[in-house]
Amino acid sequence: MLQRRFGNSDLEVSVISLGCWFVGVDWWGNYTDQRGIELMQYAYDQGITFFDNGDAYGNGRAESVFGRFLKESAIPRDRIQIGSKFGYDWYDDPGEAGSHRERKQDFSPRFMQLALERSLERLGTDHLDLYMAHNIKLPQYRDDLFEALEKLREQGKIKVWGVSLGPAIGWREEGIKAMTDHNAKAVQTVYNLFEQNPGREFCETAVAQHAGVLARVHDNSSILKDKVRADTHISEQDHRKFRDQAWKIYGVQKLELIRHYAADHGMNVHQLACKWLLQQKGLTSITGTLLNETEIREAAQSVDKPNLSQQELNQLATDYANDWGLGDEAHPCDLKSSTDPSGKVRSGYVPPPVLLA
Repeated sequence: MLQRRFGNSDLEVSVISLGCWFVGVDWWGNYTDQRGIELMQYAYDQGITFFDNGDAYGNGRAESVFGRFLKESAIPRDRIQIGSKFGYDWYDDPGEAGSHRERKQDFSPRFMQLALERSLERLGTDHLDLYMAHNIKLPQYRDDLFEALEKLREQGKIKVWGVSLGPAIGWREEGIKAMTDHNAKAVQTVYNLFEQNPGREFCETAVAQHAGVLARVHDNSSILKDKVRADTHISEQDHRKFRDQAWKIYGVQKLELIRHYAADHGMNVHQLACKWLLQQKGLTSITGTLLNETEIREAAQSVDKPNLSQQELNQLATDYANDWGLGDEAHPCDLKSSTDPSGKVRSGYVPPPVLLA
């Protein structure tokens, strides 16, 4: 398994990582603790050493399950990388099971340090490799928070810190300012072959600022796993209910237009989605929603599949910029914004305000 570093930090992680949220929430089905542990072990056996978690996933459940896995597997701590997140005060605002609503957030240094200590207890470790502010917005940025994270890094409690952006795609200014103004070494964002912005801008900024990008929703919410059809029913419990219909209607059409790239390189479209991301400069790791052994194995094996040629990459970029020739209705969804008065901006490339290295 290929390993990459977060910019100029000393943290190396596997380029495919397992997102542990699937065991914390029921958005992808109900997983028992034991099933979660089985998939974590399978991922490790496939060479995946980086596991992305968050304290809000199931109000601590995902971290607790991973802590059990770490203890039962007896994997040496220095052979595995653990990421987690903070910022949701689910202790005071636990929410409701199965709910998708946003909850109370707290990005004060005091709450962050309290959250860290409790995460370490659940995970059964004395430090985190990556610690990220969970769905933080620009008005919540505060110097004392970033200073406190730096102190924790110096103390060895965390190795690298950054920001995880969401829940919806967007927040361009958050990602860029985290790296340029506050020296964050990691930015996590929705980034995939059919939703290339602002991930592209974040990768370019990461290269210039010696940081790294984590891609989530690498599969365009299962379109790029070849699991969605035009008549696929999205239930009320499914997180994809927040997607507009264009995502599904045009997503399956886009899929047919790129399928030949996968066939030409001896892989399936899920592996193509992974391979394309791994060829983006500035991308450190794909934090995948990998729901079973097949998906884990496909992602892990994508690392060794043949690279796309520069000509193919250029053609994919051109087709993306032209909405694959399907018309304006096929354009990716608007990006969320904390700076635009409307709260959103049209999806598209905006050169980052940095000199590329």
